[in-house]
Formats: sequence, structure tokens, C-alpha cells
Amino acid sequence: MNFTRWSARLPGTQRRAAARTETAVSPDRRGEGSVPAARAEPPADGTAPLPAVDELPARDVLDRVPALVALVHGPDHRLAYVNDAYTAAFGARRHLGRPARDALPELTELGLLPLLDQVLRSGRPRTLKSRKAPDGRSYTFTCTPVTEPGGDGAVLVFATDVTDHAEAAERLRASERRQRETAVTLQRSLLPQELEQPDDLRIAATYQPGGTEAAVGGDWYDVITLGGGRTALVIGDVMGRGVRAAAVMGQLRTAVRAYARLDLPPHEVLQLLDGLATEIDANQIATCAYAVHDPNEGRLVYASAGHLPILVRDEHGTVSRADEPTGPPLGTGGWMHASGSIALGPGSTAVLYTDGLVERRNEDLDEGIAALERALSGATGTPQVVCDRLVRSAGVTADHDDDVAVLVLQHPARTGSESELFRNAALELLGGVEAAPRARAFASGVLTSWRFPGDLHDAGVLATSELVANSLQHGTPPMRLRLRRTDRRLIIEVTDGDDHLPRRRQAEPADESGRGIAIVATIASNWGSRNTPGGGKAVWCEFLLPKGRPM
Repeated sequence: MNFTRWSARLPGTQRRAAARTETAVSPDRRGEGSVPAARAEPPADGTAPLPAVDELPARDVLDRVPALVALVHGPDHRLAYVNDAYTAAFGARRHLGRPARDALPELTELGLLPLLDQVLRSGRPRTLKSRKAPDGRSYTFTCTPVTEPGGDGAVLVFATDVTDHAEAAERLRASERRQRETAVTLQRSLLPQELEQPDDLRIAATYQPGGTEAAVGGDWYDVITLGGGRTALVIGDVMGRGVRAAAVMGQLRTAVRAYARLDLPPHEVLQLLDGLATEIDANQIATCAYAVHDPNEGRLVYASAGHLPILVRDEHGTVSRADEPTGPPLGTGGWMHASGSIALGPGSTAVLYTDGLVERRNEDLDEGIAALERALSGATGTPQVVCDRLVRSAGVTADHDDDVAVLVLQHPARTGSESELFRNAALELLGGVEAAPRARAFASGVLTSWRFPGDLHDAGVLATSELVANSLQHGTPPMRLRLRRTDRRLIIEVTDGDDHLPRRRQAEPADESGRGIAIVATIASNWGSRNTPGGGKAVWCEFLLPKGRPM
């Protein structure tokens, strides 16, 4: 077989074939767009001419190249030639003329035979990158069609050793996996290990890190009981990936918990968080939604810093978006956030989520949110069941390209004997000397009707008396007393129109006042105060109910 003519079909030589048609070009147009043939020209100094490429024996060239070369013929790919490098890698081949399936078993193991068929049919070269061969080394295979007049066609197999590159790539992937595992561990450790479960809500959450090819992000969520029956719910997303995003997320989550203890309105919490985000990293921004649920109001009061809208499904299955107001992300500065509200009555379900749940490439974000609304409208069951259904409906899998955090809360509709454990009673306090005795009588009657034991009854009446007396002395109308019981605690709250928040102080022996809040703090399980949205304040205390005692 004459290998010289095969050299004309080697990759990269086709463009030089046109140069050999020089004789077909008219003398007056020679040089216009044509490439001169590679031929030996006599050197100017008179030495012997160097051989042209076309004069080199193809077999000698192929035998000396470090790459692996094999030539197969026909539809069954009969072996015609292997070079010395191929023999050194896979052993000698003494069965020329046999099909590649038998003569080149290593190509079968590498899955290269279907590729040979494709090349032979299409007449186009194909490449298979970085495959590990039986000799333990990695090669990139290029299969190029070779044609000759009257023949069945042939394929030249050209393999380049890329073992060093493959090993370097594997080391890089291993390093990235270790970094990702570190970031995921950090991320999970910074998320709540166990969600707080308020008396009036049922809550579940899920976090799904991105797939192995995606670095972990800064998604987070939290549930914070504020006291007095109120609950704060938070979800956020730090822009960026990796350990840095997870670390910033941890700082923001810790700050949110600290600010929540101040019992501020949602927009004021975000205002404080915005300033802190700028101090943490001026180049780092994050989105966040902060909401507060008060069972007495039946609403979810929220503020959003560039985050996706909260979705609420009512008891009839109708889904609503809490769209406005929405401010820019945290860390941008210079924006005054505002609070909004959305109804969350008994039987309602609310969903807070990050963009990984609804954002997809080549798809509008509103389409993803609309799809989530449809999934939520038909999702029933416990909060954890709803969480799982929403994640499945969004097509989130282990190889998802972004982090996903979902927080689901339900305000259950209680009926029957369970409804007896959740009661409310309120009294408008009119100024005057008779307000305090009337408040004590009202509290005594309510607590008696709720069948509280004597010690808890007396402690509740005393706390009511002290809170009302404090409001009458330091507050302004309108004043209101509210009692609430859950399955776990008794809550007493007094509101008035004055903005000044009381504080516990150490009264001197000669002082005639200043002991009311100290007495409440001593006898109650917890107490606190906050400013109310319409102006004024609320002062509350709560008593844990004894476990295992009928009431």
C-alpha cells in the first residue's frame, strides 16, 4: 500500500492540496488567490536542496510521531496499519486485515467503534476527548476519514496522550469538591439546626444546595419567636457563591436575630440590616424578606429588600402575592424601606423562598413565580409536605444549578376540643380610678372561665394589675387589655397611646413607685415591650402553662 497518497488526507493538509493544481491556473492569473506548491527550491548559497513535504515517505513520518496512529479500512474497519507509538502503548498487532473489533479490542472498550461508523458515513472528522485507556493513560482520539479512488473508505485514528492534563483537571475537580463540601458544611451549620415552633403556627423549611458543578450560595432562612405570641420569619439570599457568600450570610442571619429582639417593625429591621451589609462588604449585596405574624391581627406584616414576593394561599385555595412595597437589595444604601401587610387568617399557608426555586435560564422570572402559585394552590397537607411538593413541582434535583431555600408556615384552623385551648379576651380601659379594679375583675373572671389553677390565676391577676397600673400612670388613651391563651402559655398585653417604652429598674427602699415592671418580670416567664405601628406601645408578659395538668 502506498502511504504517500494518504498524507494528502491527513488533518490540516487538505488546504494544501489546491496548491498542486497550479498547472490548471492560467499563467496570467497565477498568484491571484492560489498557494504555491510545497517544492524544493535550490538555496541561494548553492548547497543541496532540502526535500519537500510531498517527497517524505508517509510511513516513516507516522512511525516516528509520538502520537498513536492506526488506519482501518472498510465498513468493518479492518486493520491496515498501526505506528510504533500505538504498538508501545497497546502491544504489537500481528493480525493485519482483521476487523477492529478483534484486532483493536482497546477501541471497543473505549466505545470508539460507533464513532468510526459515524466518520465513515458522514465523511467528517470526529473527536473523543480525554478517555482513559486500558493502559491507564488518557488519550484524546481524533478519527479522520480517508478516501481513495475505488476504495471502500478508511479512517485514520489519531490519539494524543493527555494524561497530564487529565490528572491536573482531576486534581482541580477534587480541590473544587473539597471547597464545595467546606462551603456546604459552613452553610448548613449557619442555618437553624431546629426551627422554633410558635404556638399559633406550624412551620417547616428545606434547603437544597446546588449541584456538584455549582458552588454553594448564601441562601438562608430563620424563625424567631418575639414573645407575646408574635413570630418573625426571615428568608434571604446573598449574591455570589462559595465560602465568602456563606460567611456573609452567617453574619446577616446573626444580625437579624439581634435586631428582631428589639421587636421593631419589619422595615426598621431591614433599615438596620442595610447599613450592616454595607459595613460587612461594600461590594456584597443580598436580598431579604422579613415578616412578623401576630395571631391577634390575623395578618402578616412584612418588608422586602429586593426579594421575591411572599405567596399566601387562603383556606379556599386562592393564592395571593405580597408584591408591594419592595425596596432595593441590602448593601445598596440610601433607601427608606416600608412595611406592607397581607391577610393570613386561620387555614392559610404562606411561602417564603429564594430565586433558585423559580428562576430558570431562558425563562421569564414571572413565569416561574406563576408556576409556583399554581403548585401552591393545589398543595395541601403539613408544612413539610407542602415544602416537598413545591420543590418537586419546580424540578429541583440533586444536580440543580442553584441553591434553593423554602420556608412554609401555616396558620391552622382549629375546631373542636383544640379550639378550646386557643382563646382571646379584650377590655377597653377607660381612664379613672375605677379602671384598675375593673381590669382585675375582668382578668379574674376570664382566667376562672379558662379553668386555670389557683396559683396561675393569682399570678395572672397580679401581672394584669401591675401592667394596667403602669399604663394608667405613664401612658395615654386609648388603653386596652388583652388576654390570650394557647396550648402552651398565657399572654397578657396592655396597649396605650404613649411611645415611651418602660424599662426594668432597681427601686430604692424609699421609692413609692418603680416596682411594677420588676414584679411582672419576677413572676412571669417572660416580658417585653414594643412600639405599635399606629403610634403608642404594647407591654406584655407571658406565663408557661404547666404540662400534664387538665384545665
